[in-house]
Amino acid sequence: MRFRVPSAAPLLAVGAALATVAATAPTAFAAPGAPGERPSFCGHDNRRTPFAPYLCARPGQLLDVRIGDVHPTQPSLGYDEVYYKLGRYTLGKDAVNKKFSDWCEADGRIEAVAVQPNARLDDPSSFTCTLPVGGETADSTAAMKTVVIGPGGEPFLTDGHHTLTSFYETPDGGADLHVRLRVLANLSTLTQKDFWARMQANKWVYLSDPEGRPVKTNKLPTSVGLANFQDDKYRSLLYFGRDIGYTQNSVPFQEFYWGSWIRDAAPVDLTAWNRNDLTGYLAAVKGTTEAMVALPKTAPVNNGFTAADLGALDQWNAGKAAGKGEFDKLSKPYTDAKPGKLAYALEYKKVNGLG
Repeated sequence: MRFRVPSAAPLLAVGAALATVAATAPTAFAAPGAPGERPSFCGHDNRRTPFAPYLCARPGQLLDVRIGDVHPTQPSLGYDEVYYKLGRYTLGKDAVNKKFSDWCEADGRIEAVAVQPNARLDDPSSFTCTLPVGGETADSTAAMKTVVIGPGGEPFLTDGHHTLTSFYETPDGGADLHVRLRVLANLSTLTQKDFWARMQANKWVYLSDPEGRPVKTNKLPTSVGLANFQDDKYRSLLYFGRDIGYTQNSVPFQEFYWGSWIRDAAPVDLTAWNRNDLTGYLAAVKGTTEAMVALPKTAPVNNGFTAADLGALDQWNAGKAAGKGEFDKLSKPYTDAKPGKLAYALEYKKVNGLG
């Protein structure tokens, strides 16, 4: 269906929306079309689409996005990672609530440096990030979550499903919360068939469920939020193994590939793994990360990636004993002044009856 503008009012509304998006980018672009002329939508057919503000997004742009608009590119999450984040946000012992630093990092501005007493995520004026908008650096934007613009301007999230879901589930977050995402590509002119072919060729979509069964693209979730995803326990396990058995890199869905290897190759017996017990969970993390480090760097893991491709460390816990380094930090109970990530996840589950 073609979009015919019946009066100046809708045209001004669309132009204003596009100008708002442009204003959030480090290199702004003008609203499409000259004043008083029909906007071009960057070569599109001017269809009526709820995603019109995203149609002209350019690769590398820092695009202001309503998180309820993003379309996931994976069918599952590691719920325990989200529970850790929500535990940190609601039961945290930090001087500055971690949610503000997580938002600043996701927005390309490093961390929160000042927070008003009644600050809220949905009111960015109530807290201050290290960098102002427009002051981003190559390093700060490298840490941002990423998006591909699909047919009709729909934004497809390729990294950051756990972070945006945590924002979605936070009381002062929700679907209407905004954050900027770094644009990987604009494929909005492609057909659905060609779009998904390109996404799969670039490995920007993960189409396996937690049991390794294939998932069709039309069965992917349509929005972030825990209720929209399946729970992948192996993906959770891998999150807590960061910098113990591997280091996170830029490979999309890196931890899902490792999780598939743990499930299918079964290098460790996890039949007794208790996901509600700190000691048992730590034992599962230790066993799996030791198995990851023991793999030859050229060993295939999943989807054509080797252990080296997926960031396997040369030494377990970066060569430190279990009582030191990242594994020691992870091991801290909730009663500690600085609880570990696992402790926050387990405490959140206990408090909210999710065990």
